Amino acid sequence: MAKINNCRFCQSKNLIPYLNLGFTPLADRFLSSQQLNKPEKYYPLVVVLCIKCGLSQLNYTVDPKELYQEDYPYSMSLTKTGSDHYESFAALVSKKFNLTNKDLIVDIGSNVGILLGGFKKYGIQVLGVDPAENMAKIACKKGIETIADFFTPTVAKKIKYKYGPAKIIVGTNVFAHIFDHHQFIKALKLLLDKKGVFIFESPSFINLVKNMEYDTIYHEHLLYLSLRPVINFFKQFDMEVFDIENYPIHGGSFRVFIARKGEFSISSSILKQLKQEKIAKIHSLKTLKEFAQKVAKNRNDLMNFIQKLKNQGKKIAIISTPAKGMTLLNYCHIGPEHIDFATEKSKLKIGKFTPGTHIPILSDLELIKRKPDYALLLAWNFSKEIMKNLTAYKIIGGKFIIPIPKPKIYG
Repeated sequence: MAKINNCRFCQSKNLIPYLNLGFTPLADRFLSSQQLNKPEKYYPLVVVLCIKCGLSQLNYTVDPKELYQEDYPYSMSLTKTGSDHYESFAALVSKKFNLTNKDLIVDIGSNVGILLGGFKKYGIQVLGVDPAENMAKIACKKGIETIADFFTPTVAKKIKYKYGPAKIIVGTNVFAHIFDHHQFIKALKLLLDKKGVFIFESPSFINLVKNMEYDTIYHEHLLYLSLRPVINFFKQFDMEVFDIENYPIHGGSFRVFIARKGEFSISSSILKQLKQEKIAKIHSLKTLKEFAQKVAKNRNDLMNFIQKLKNQGKKIAIISTPAKGMTLLNYCHIGPEHIDFATEKSKLKIGKFTPGTHIPILSDLELIKRKPDYALLLAWNFSKEIMKNLTAYKIIGGKFIIPIPKPKIYG
């Protein structure tokens, strides 16, 4: 782990901390029963603001090999909402840029290949790049060719030599994870066709602040992205943001379109987004310190809320264990003394324990068998779908707790 002294985008040293979520374990490092008896690593989780360019970012970096190449458990294919979103992504982008079977699209951080599968349906050439070897193997078995590696200039050269330049390079929920953005842009420009487009999708910082989505802060997410610093960053490399689209997924995300300078006309959506960021004052240290105070209040409210239910003798379970939920559990000090068990669809997590809090993870079927009074929904961004799928739990009297933006009971 290394502490940064310079902004990851503009290299300024004027970085001011405003949110400290304490020391937490890695959000995707789920533990086996044998590992419970071994020491567990904790890392500082502190967000700082670059006063010069307005980028919010973590001031400590965990080695990406440790994050992504040691039994990485995240799979992007487990919800219908997510799958439908990526199907739509492929359809809209294919139409927007008139993609054909002669075009190559490369997905950085392609996971199990859900997005590329959507493009492949349109006959477009696809290639994935992902450092998590276990996810790359799953994608390859599904017929999505995937390189198990980080996207570096060396990897970009190899791809270009074998397949030619890429018409489109995409990265969904990956641009904020990158360890060295300057090397990433070097690789990007090496592989991208002269008139090619880089598209990234990421949770937008304006929604994070507005809707109290502090649980989306964890060590994989090095950046908390807004449009203003992104525009200024790409200017350094003679590239420009020419379009932006907003989507509700993951609590509010934006899809950003970037190309070499002058290749595309600038959409009116850019000025509109910049205006919204200015009105929301998300680059103001005062606004962000106020946000940090609200985060502390949410923690106290949620802890008191859970403890009150426990004092009444209620049983509480957790439904789904996303990485964001691990930030919430550890920051709010919610553990086995409050939660009886957690449930999951993912076979990669069932039978393991949550990082830091050590709550046992069981199959989703146990929710109906064990009949807890309440179920804490950590994947609140998919709450509608999850609650709909668990009608049987509601019928037997189960109620749901959604913790963000404030604790509330449903059912």
